[in-house]
Amino acid sequence: MALGDCWKQLSWFYYQYLLVTALYMLEPWERTVFNSLLISVAGMAIYTGYVFMPQHIMAILHYFELVQ
Repeated sequence: MALGDCWKQLSWFYYQYLLVTALYMLEPWERTVFNSLLISVAGMAIYTGYVFMPQHIMAILHYFELVQ
């Protein structure tokens, strides 16, 4: 029964996502293109943050002389 409740909750979240972003008006192929672009941009942002943020944080710490 827990799996059914989890699936119902995920379906509700997806429905809310469709309503908030107004994707319910689009055709399925348009919705797929939009979701693919959204996932691609979010993935690139996460990757960029993972790769470059440590360098920037270390540069800031060196600038304020918190790290030698």
